[in-house]
Amino acid sequence: MDEAQTSRLFELADLVLAVGRHIHAAKESPEFSFEAWTPLESAVMRFIDRNPGTSASAAAEATQLISSNFSRAVRGLEKKGMVRRDVDEHDARRVRLYPTARAHENLQHLREVWSGLLDGIVTDPAEVDALNATLRRIETELVAKARNGAR
Repeated sequence: MDEAQTSRLFELADLVLAVGRHIHAAKESPEFSFEAWTPLESAVMRFIDRNPGTSASAAAEATQLISSNFSRAVRGLEKKGMVRRDVDEHDARRVRLYPTARAHENLQHLREVWSGLLDGIVTDPAEVDALNATLRRIETELVAKARNGAR
């Protein structure tokens, strides 16, 4: 990779992190009245919400957390009433993770806060769709690279 491409990709990563920090900070605003999550809890909650009934091992792998950090995040989310564990009906040794009604309420409120934060910044629906598609592809490719052991 040449220097110009290295610089462009570095700037992209830096901007994604900077935007993420601003968006994450919006959760600390007074209008967000729900209990705050740690970044680890956010990653775990995001996966469980998108994959209800997932196993703990699948969620830990997908979030790329070591088991102790993953377990701590799940315990924290359980304490906050965001996640429930159910024994797998086909294998009592396995546990399935589900978002709770409180998690859905929290997510709806977060959706309103974050949408309001970005409202008026990117107004063209086609541009929003293109940005979402690009970021989704980047996330998918990064997950694939991590699974293959490449960084």
